[in-house]
Amino acid sequence: MPRTNHRILIASLLLAAGTIAGCNRPHLYEGFGNYQRLATTDSAAAQTYFNQGMQLLYGFNHDEAIRSFQRAASIDRDLAIAWWGIGYARGLHINNPAMSAEQSQLAYEATQEALRRIDSASLVEAALIRALAARYAMPVPEDRSHLDEAYAEAMGRVWEAFPNDPDVGALYAESLMNLQPWDLWTKSGEPKGRTLEIVAVLERVMELDPHHPGANHFYIHTVEASNDPGRAEAAADRLRTLVPGSGHLVHMPAHIYARIGRWADASDTNVDAIAADRAYFAKAPKPDFYALYFIHNIHFLAWSAMMEGRYETAMAAARELERDIPREFLRNWTFIADGFMPVTYHTMIRFGKWSDILSEPKPDDWRHISLASWHYARGVALAATDHTVEARSELEAFEREAARIPKDWVVGNSAASDVMAVARHMLRGELAFREARLDEAFDLLREGARLEDGLNYDEPPDWMQPVRHALGALLLAAGRPAEAEVVYREDLAKYPNNGWALLGLSQALDALDRPVEASLVEQDLTIAWARADVEPVASCYCHPDAP
Repeated sequence: MPRTNHRILIASLLLAAGTIAGCNRPHLYEGFGNYQRLATTDSAAAQTYFNQGMQLLYGFNHDEAIRSFQRAASIDRDLAIAWWGIGYARGLHINNPAMSAEQSQLAYEATQEALRRIDSASLVEAALIRALAARYAMPVPEDRSHLDEAYAEAMGRVWEAFPNDPDVGALYAESLMNLQPWDLWTKSGEPKGRTLEIVAVLERVMELDPHHPGANHFYIHTVEASNDPGRAEAAADRLRTLVPGSGHLVHMPAHIYARIGRWADASDTNVDAIAADRAYFAKAPKPDFYALYFIHNIHFLAWSAMMEGRYETAMAAARELERDIPREFLRNWTFIADGFMPVTYHTMIRFGKWSDILSEPKPDDWRHISLASWHYARGVALAATDHTVEARSELEAFEREAARIPKDWVVGNSAASDVMAVARHMLRGELAFREARLDEAFDLLREGARLEDGLNYDEPPDWMQPVRHALGALLLAAGRPAEAEVVYREDLAKYPNNGWALLGLSQALDALDRPVEASLVEQDLTIAWARADVEPVASCYCHPDAP
């Protein structure tokens, strides 16, 4: 299953460890004031909490949405749609496509409360409640897929009955997304299952209401892994400031900005999202599942800042990620959590901080991914500084530790073994280059790039420094600029406007005596790295001329 089936298990423990404190009262939070869906109530307070609950729902803060809906239901005892909200928010979603028996029972009970009050609901509210009733059953079946399919079909009928209601359309689209979570496109970017139907529904909703928070959010998720993520650029621009109190919605445009090469915007949205979530956590009860999204924002910032050439920002984010993952969680959920921890090593490699890498303390023996990555990073650092004997020793240690990683361990959305295969080819390739075995080096790095391309879609990607940056730099060092040009153009097709590949491409074009083209690329590089705090001599600090 996709990345979130693994990551999702972590949320309750992550914040059960108490990284962020708060109180337990439902609050009205700043930055949730613009959205309106009129509920059948005479209470302005109940309406306000219901509106906030809907925005929290669309921003995947389901636990806080439940608290808002509960408050609305306590203010207006007849408000059936508030109980619908509680039942809906307790259900599965694309980032948690599984339900515990307890959650299933609570969702079922809330839906039954909504049904008991259905006579006080409007026609569309009643239709939503009846559709939700198809989603849950007691006793809880072992395989609930037929319930999810029944709910999606029921929501399709509600959409047919109310085709001008943006919320109905957005909720229908989400019901379809939940049938194939993170499985909408093939690795070549072709649609799977009912993906095109989801796209069509969301585009219709955005015609009805361009500023609908749920539709813009879901649309980004729906098309980000496609061959045309730029079709969601307008949605990303809208969503960026649409619900400023929702850190996840503020963050979401970064998923498109990174795909289309707007790296500065990707970084800035994550900075803003982190600030929004910190403001939320200052008032909220102890975070639960939603804390995972906060960690994701920091992780994403580290990657986008790396692509911008901003060492200080990337490194600060990497260290913050280390600090914000509690040791208890890391120990109990190592098979998921340990995959986050090597971000610091990758950041140091990205910026050629060889002495810093060699000074990093050795991870605990039970952190197999971190330990293998530590040896990998040390091997890269030693190879880059021409300590090839020691580098080969680190390669051997890496192989031993990589072999110890259990088969079910993951790095993001990919099997840890697949990610370690990329690391293996990177280290072996860079070491072979330093040992003057050039053809072998380039074969290894090309295979590493192929393996990297085969990793499952994820943002940030499960391998954070593109192999092609090393391959291109070493091809240039070997006097093979024509091959380097091809490599850099491939990389720019995958990661548009990234300064590392633009730098390498301009150097390749210069070496090929194509100064006009090189000058144009250099102009793009100036824009891409307007905020860079480094001036590398090549696309990879593994280049022999790098300091």
